[in-house]
Amino acid sequence: MTRFLSIGECMIELTHKSDHELRLGFGGDTYNTALYLARSTAPDQVGVDYLTLAGDDHYSDLMAAGMRQEGIGTGLVGRVAGAHPGLYLVRTDEEGERSFAYYRSQSPARRLFDDEYTPTGDLSGHDVLYLSGVTLQLLTARARQHLWTLLEEARGTGTQIAFDSNYRPVGWPGPEEARAAVSAVYELSTTALSTFEDEQALFGDASPEETVRRLRGEGVEEVVIKDGSRGCVVGVDGEPVHVPAGSVEKVVDSTAAGDSFNAGYLAGRFGGASVVEAARNGHALAAKVIAHPGAVIEDSSPPPRGAHA
Repeated sequence: MTRFLSIGECMIELTHKSDHELRLGFGGDTYNTALYLARSTAPDQVGVDYLTLAGDDHYSDLMAAGMRQEGIGTGLVGRVAGAHPGLYLVRTDEEGERSFAYYRSQSPARRLFDDEYTPTGDLSGHDVLYLSGVTLQLLTARARQHLWTLLEEARGTGTQIAFDSNYRPVGWPGPEEARAAVSAVYELSTTALSTFEDEQALFGDASPEETVRRLRGEGVEEVVIKDGSRGCVVGVDGEPVHVPAGSVEKVVDSTAAGDSFNAGYLAGRFGGASVVEAARNGHALAAKVIAHPGAVIEDSSPPPRGAHA
């Protein structure tokens, strides 16, 4: 069985059904990927765990219960007394493009890897660690150093590291700090699952193919660069190959499109698919997700596999 650990922040998600009606859920980029990976794989094939910090309130209890119901292990979900999860609101336009309003400055997840919080458990006990640029922007500079030490130790024992740069400028003091943090994780990564728009903003790449070549040249073994409706470009034997996305009849909500693609891709790879086949699997899952409102499809098929923590 492949042991997979996703690291980041899970927040309360309030999705607009109308101007004055909201639907409560939970979401966050690395959490969305963990959830869809759990739904896409059997528990005896892939064990999915999540590492974050939550509060000790009613909503944190709901969050943890929801993770367990989805088959996500919560043994590395720490609790901070008196804290409440971050929150975001999602509004979508007629084309399915979303806009967000975040309320997360006091989120307990911002204390991940600080001096007072050390994850309970050995990260190298997992076969694959997964994190994103959003994970990095949560952390203080000192906490990032702690994280990089843990990642280095895990890599030293053969653990793979999958990374999505997921660059959100609003969450960083400036592009220089973001570029340095993202580059430091790429140096340790075995798999890149990033988006061309983000890589272009950070590194000035002219095309997804150029991004693939750059990251392969920097030592990342497996590179997948998402490019919106155009599909993605993957590195096959070091050469970029375009994998088109399938047609989508109507985009209801593009929230979690990239996160679910990553889950579909990883599920394919864990099941023995080639990188091209896995990319097609990622496109298929993302197409299903964006046809529904919110980050998480409520009426998933097949149903969640059940708790296996």
